[in-house]
Amino acid sequence: MREIVFDTETTGLDPAQGHRVVEIGAVELLNAIPTGQSFHVYLDPQRDMPEEAFRVHGLSSEFLAGKPEFSAVLPDFLAFVGDAKLVAHNAEFDFRFLNAEFSRAGAPPLEWRRIVDTLALARRKFPGASNSLDALCARFGIDASRRVKHGALLDAEILAEVYAELLGGCQAALMLGAGTRRGADGGAAGEALLTARPAPLAPRLSAQELAAHAAFVASLGEKAVWLQYEEAETAAAR
Repeated sequence: MREIVFDTETTGLDPAQGHRVVEIGAVELLNAIPTGQSFHVYLDPQRDMPEEAFRVHGLSSEFLAGKPEFSAVLPDFLAFVGDAKLVAHNAEFDFRFLNAEFSRAGAPPLEWRRIVDTLALARRKFPGASNSLDALCARFGIDASRRVKHGALLDAEILAEVYAELLGGCQAALMLGAGTRRGADGGAAGEALLTARPAPLAPRLSAQELAAHAAFVASLGEKAVWLQYEEAETAAAR
């Protein structure tokens, strides 16, 4: 399953008060594992940068001047995310800001059903505990020392590690099927991520063990469940 973990930095807390997105960072996951594909852009908000916001992310009006506006990067962002689920921490904040920018650009809004909120996941898993991104990093032993200031791409990379832990560990599922890396346009780029073993391993059971197993299965009778597996294997081999 393809998912996009993302984060935004903004000029403030409420898009209804004219605050804008100034940075987007996103990383691609395939079966909860980062593929190495990412999206990152700084944006010119066409307004001033309040001191409170600058202290959080360190992005000044001078630095952002001349960067592209949101409408200019929207096609690339949509191509990168494709139809994947969108994972964010305290997702309602990013969701409101992105949809405000989508509205300004004349684009249809994102649907909430696409959103996975890791804050909600953490609150269900650790009720009553602090579930900020820093607190979760400390709980899971994830190195967040690089996070001196908030940065959208860095926070998305760290959140991808946190998300894997919230799903049950760094390998959330045993996925042995073949897969394909997707490009920034959401289409297949042709590079295999997970491939089948080129030749099956030789059996490690001895002849005596195989005979003992066959005798045991025969003692279970004609309706033994084990026989269903043998029939399925025989049919698949034809």
